[in-house]
Amino acid sequence: MTPTALAFTLLFVAITVLLSMRQRLGLERDLIIGTIRAAVQLLAIGLVLQYMFRTRHPALLLPVVAVMIAVASWHAARRGKGLRGIGIRIAVAITATEALIMLLLLGLRIIENTPQYVISISGMTIGNAMVVAGLFLNHMKRDVESSRGEIETLLALGASARQSIQLSLKRAVKASMIPTIDGMKTVGIVQLPGMMTGMIIAGADPLQAVRYQILIVFAFTSSAAVTSILLSLLSYKLWFTKEMQLRRLGKE
Repeated sequence: MTPTALAFTLLFVAITVLLSMRQRLGLERDLIIGTIRAAVQLLAIGLVLQYMFRTRHPALLLPVVAVMIAVASWHAARRGKGLRGIGIRIAVAITATEALIMLLLLGLRIIENTPQYVISISGMTIGNAMVVAGLFLNHMKRDVESSRGEIETLLALGASARQSIQLSLKRAVKASMIPTIDGMKTVGIVQLPGMMTGMIIAGADPLQAVRYQILIVFAFTSSAAVTSILLSLLSYKLWFTKEMQLRRLGKE
């Protein structure tokens, strides 16, 4: 793609901004900031990856993956505002998910131990885990608030924190996995995923592109389950005060 063709892609953003202005949605500022951030971040990571792919030094993998996990955890933790320590727990859940996926992929020699494969798949895995963590927290906040009477009644009857909030945890885990499962059911029919499309546009054999996309779909499903379940186990106590009272977010 030439620089001129790339510049023309700003027309898509311009159309969106105009529609927002026309409908008075108030999204113009966020759209412009998002556009600038996306362009700068992608160009920066492009330069970093170009250097890493040329040097092919394994020692560079760890700091890049660590930065990905840190940013993903910070972003997802914003969904759990008011829960002290939620960011650390999200980071642990995402790190465990990333470690498990990479252990299987590299241990079984499904992919090569090179920056080209590890960074690309790690980015997709961590990004998916971040989305799942955010969805889990969103659903937990809504479910806990709507089930507050039930949870407090269980606490009054002597139930433990885990027992009283168990149903909310289960519902939040299931809800956070729905987009991943729905995507798994419709991939290849309703949508052609980005990785497969990118490989085909780059000239790769379609069947080879499909094999890699199957890998990503299955890895995403596993990472979604591991992230949401692990986060539920790590975070359920945060919904209660030291006195075992159900916490109201934003208040002590």
